[in-house]
Amino acid sequence: DFRGFVGDIIAGAPDPNQIWVFAYGSLIWKPACDFVELRTGTVRGWHRSFCLGWNNRFRGSDENPGLMMALDRGGACKGALYRLPPGREAENVELLCRREMGYKPSPFPPRWVTVMTEQGPVRAFTFCIDRNSGRYVSGLSEGQVADALAKAVGGRGSMVEYLFNTVEHLERMGIHDPHLWRLQEMVAERLDATP
Repeated sequence: DFRGFVGDIIAGAPDPNQIWVFAYGSLIWKPACDFVELRTGTVRGWHRSFCLGWNNRFRGSDENPGLMMALDRGGACKGALYRLPPGREAENVELLCRREMGYKPSPFPPRWVTVMTEQGPVRAFTFCIDRNSGRYVSGLSEGQVADALAKAVGGRGSMVEYLFNTVEHLERMGIHDPHLWRLQEMVAERLDATP
């Protein structure tokens, strides 16, 4: 039951009739919610990171678990900002919680952040890693991350697809993430080297 999360998110909104969600990974190319406005924006104090591990359900297996993306502390992250339809906030927040959190307790709880846009600052909720959850993975080199992404495949597809779709859709929005490009190149090299 995600109703408690939904109620908390809506209660934390500066305006409960204007709820925004910040997307930085798969929600960019598969939003899982209806929206009436799309902007780009930057969150300071958080960065995009493959730090949510190890997933053997959606994009990984027991042999080759997936390493999912989450917002982790530090740096900055540019992404998509969706405004949910007025009057349908609760329905869409619940869809997002079900999709992003999957199970409880979540290693990836929702939180409110300030997103800087060309039109000014916007408060939005997003999903950030809980470093104390037991699912937080840190200290991996880019090579180790690329190794995991190149091998992991699960019920929702491969981590390769997840990475490439994220890079492609960020670029379509005019957002170039050098770290994701490096990972994409490293993953492509690993795939080319596979017999």
